[in-house]
Amino acid sequence: MNSTFNAKELQDLLHNLTGQGALTEAAVLLGCLGLSWFVCFLLRKVLKIHGAVLFGHSVVDGVLFPVFALVMALVAREFLKGVVTVAVFKVAIPILTSLVLIRLTVRVLSAAFPDNAWMRAIERTLSWVAWIVVVLWITGVMPAVLEQLDGVRWKIGGTQISLRNMIEGTLTAAVVMVLALWVSAALERKIIHGTGNDLSMRKMVSNIVRAVLLFIGLLLALSAVGIDLTALSVLGGAIGVGLGFGLQKIAANYVSGFVILAERSLRIGDMVTVDNFEGRITDIRTRYTVIRALNGREAVVPNEMLITQRVENSSLADPKVLISTPLQVAYGTDVRALQPKLEAAVANVDRVLGDPGPVMQLAGFGSDGMDLIVRFWIADPENGQGQVKSEVNLAMLDVLNAEGVEIPFPQRVLHTRVVPAKEEG
Repeated sequence: MNSTFNAKELQDLLHNLTGQGALTEAAVLLGCLGLSWFVCFLLRKVLKIHGAVLFGHSVVDGVLFPVFALVMALVAREFLKGVVTVAVFKVAIPILTSLVLIRLTVRVLSAAFPDNAWMRAIERTLSWVAWIVVVLWITGVMPAVLEQLDGVRWKIGGTQISLRNMIEGTLTAAVVMVLALWVSAALERKIIHGTGNDLSMRKMVSNIVRAVLLFIGLLLALSAVGIDLTALSVLGGAIGVGLGFGLQKIAANYVSGFVILAERSLRIGDMVTVDNFEGRITDIRTRYTVIRALNGREAVVPNEMLITQRVENSSLADPKVLISTPLQVAYGTDVRALQPKLEAAVANVDRVLGDPGPVMQLAGFGSDGMDLIVRFWIADPENGQGQVKSEVNLAMLDVLNAEGVEIPFPQRVLHTRVVPAKEEG
């Protein structure tokens, strides 16, 4: 009986799509699409938003365009009910609904998890599922499918759950989690790019906001699936036992991440040395910290390691760094007259600070010459030390050449021993 009804309903739909009223519906639908595009275009121009979840990159690939089109199509369908037999809108509204869900899910996941290769696979899967549901709905098969799914039931405790309830609850949970990801990603982006000089504190706030929103979204999703939230007390006890054993290190890293951000002992942009690895902190996550060396290598350091081990922070109290470069001159050089000339030449090098200024010291007397050390300060160690050290050495070499000062080379004294010849017997 259901299959006959569905076949008849499909036949009536095809007949109405070829009637005169379908042209009127198609014209009204095109007007709804054009008006939706125009409204989205104006909003994007006024708000000056590009590449976001709502507007996408070209207006029509965002979430807002199919939402406006769906709302206008629903309104237009109500006005046309007494004028023509609705057929085009019966097909267009499910398609627009699926398009809204696909765009919302894909755009939000792409914003929350950028540069992930599996996003394309998720987009294709969601598109296939959504269009299959649309086809089933238009052809009238969907009610029969839902009735069959509702007949598959099982008992969990004192609650009867059907397969239909599980699928609908899972879809609702997915929508809730996607919306939570969208809101958290938008708030995180606003906080990170907000005003203020303390990037680490803004990073901590964004991490907390993201965690709270995802937790609330998880609770709503579990409730939508039909899981009794009072049972979470037992689950919480099990999680506590798991944290005490298998998840101890992971929990320690998460707690350490919030401690680091709260104490501000390590901040994004600081030059640090951890386990003989020196570099600049580029990101502080809730579980790990990313340190980028000057040669481009990156180290992912667990946050617990930064709490429990010794960490050298060159930028904690003062970003200035002292650099030393050795120099040797020949004996007989007037070191006192040479000192101010070398200090002045080093002070003129870019990146070398004038306060405190460069200092030359007589470190000792070597076997080949007098050992000098020139010390100077820089305020941007994240740009590397090799280049500025080379510029300082070149500046000192120019001074030595101009003053005729000799840079000694190793000298050795060779003693020749003469062995007397043996007397002939």
